[in-house]
Amino acid sequence: MKISKLALILVLCLSFTALTFAATAEELAANAVSNDKDLATASITELREMGRVGLDALFTKYAAEIDRFKTTGEVDEQWLRISAALDNVSMQKDDYASQLFWYTDIEEAKRVADKQNKPILSLRLLGNLNEEFSCANSRLFRALLYPNAEVSKYLRDNYILHWRSIRPAPRVTIDFGDGRKIERTITGNSIHYIVDEDGTIIDALPGLYSPRAFLKYLTDGREISKIAGNFPKNDRARAFMRYRQMNFDQIKQKRDKAVGYAKVELKETPADNSGLVLAAPSALSAAPIATAKMVVTDEYSILRVYDDFAKFEPAVTFTDWDKLAKLYSPVLKIDDNSRAFIRRQNAKTGLTESEFKGLLAKLESFVALDTTRNDFLYHTKIYEWLNANRGTEALETFNDRVYTDIFKTPGSDKWLGLYSSDVYTALDGNGIINR
Repeated sequence: MKISKLALILVLCLSFTALTFAATAEELAANAVSNDKDLATASITELREMGRVGLDALFTKYAAEIDRFKTTGEVDEQWLRISAALDNVSMQKDDYASQLFWYTDIEEAKRVADKQNKPILSLRLLGNLNEEFSCANSRLFRALLYPNAEVSKYLRDNYILHWRSIRPAPRVTIDFGDGRKIERTITGNSIHYIVDEDGTIIDALPGLYSPRAFLKYLTDGREISKIAGNFPKNDRARAFMRYRQMNFDQIKQKRDKAVGYAKVELKETPADNSGLVLAAPSALSAAPIATAKMVVTDEYSILRVYDDFAKFEPAVTFTDWDKLAKLYSPVLKIDDNSRAFIRRQNAKTGLTESEFKGLLAKLESFVALDTTRNDFLYHTKIYEWLNANRGTEALETFNDRVYTDIFKTPGSDKWLGLYSSDVYTALDGNGIINR
């Protein structure tokens, strides 16, 4: 009897604690949009510390207001405070559309991933994901990938999300002199890494992908993470290598088939203009297999991943890329959530319905092209690099290599290729305002 009473008291205490916590989260959600800026800031900070629970409290509290904005696009002071709270708790701009929660500390993300037994999707970008003017690719992620109904749900259910800014995104303002101005970011690229709870790279998706392709890689990455999670560390690394080799082979097979069907002529360019052909292949990667009957160890076969398609890239015309994209990434339809998001963003531009449809069609074509180029040129090269060192390279070290050799924006170039000391501009100080 005493044990039963003790158990009952314990259950009641736990229930009371849970109710108190929920009430606190609800109260913080109300205070997060207060006119009292200090109160709002403190409440947002506490909600952020709660993680996903804190963000969910905001979405529950302001569900009606969020639905209203999605329907009407009307902005008032209350909505500005709500959207700011959502963005600051989630650390993503326009999070009302995607409901994603992002960590900005990779070690914290690892701890949560380990606790929840999930892989991490770690984004690297120029600028900050919670700001309007992050690099172009990351803005397209916020419009086309993260709000996509299937992608958003899959990420919430299966991944721990993290982002880190590599450096600020360069911006340019064009002043027409009559009051009209255009402001843009002018360079920069992003990459999503799928990593396990230890930070080991499983896969890496360079640049923009279609929602369908992005979801496929997310799903496959999650599945191999589950399978490999039951293996010893060495076997886990081999499983990741095998996974990358299979994807590598699949991309190459589809690429070769598309090139043949589209009758795209591949012409090799000189080595010094070959982009990603960065060095001669190692003896291991280039060594031919003498006979089909030769016994090859599994270790050898998954290390022997080499691709030099980039040597043809400078000679492939835009028209040819368009043909390849239609074959490799033919089914692309921006989903309703993303369409509505893009429509709201363009509400003040004065676009007619016909012009808006044209904008979407052009965007879909662009995304198909990017998906194709990213897989054909860069994804295969990343698989080659990862398998060459058995996937042991540290995430940040590997990322430096990607930004230097694939994105051509090395950390050593503080001007991102936008300024050269040997070019005369006929401007005072060569146009540089602040070094």
